[in-house]
Amino acid sequence: MPAQLRLYSATYQTETQDPTVRIRLADLLPLLTLAKKNNYLWLQDFLDDEVTVTPDLYDVLRSFSAARRTPA
Repeated sequence: MPAQLRLYSATYQTETQDPTVRIRLADLLPLLTLAKKNNYLWLQDFLDDEVTVTPDLYDVLRSFSAARRTPA
């Protein structure tokens, strides 16, 4: 007997979750890089999420972004 297809209605959380877990950037970056490289679909679920960074990291990232856009 062939397997029957079961359809479930998706329930999505519309409320945002407060960040409660701290993780080192050195631990996070390799995982995100691998997920992006292999085009894992779950990563797309979090593309609109915001992350909190320290002011000095923000300044470095902003400067790096501006330098990348400036033609050499």
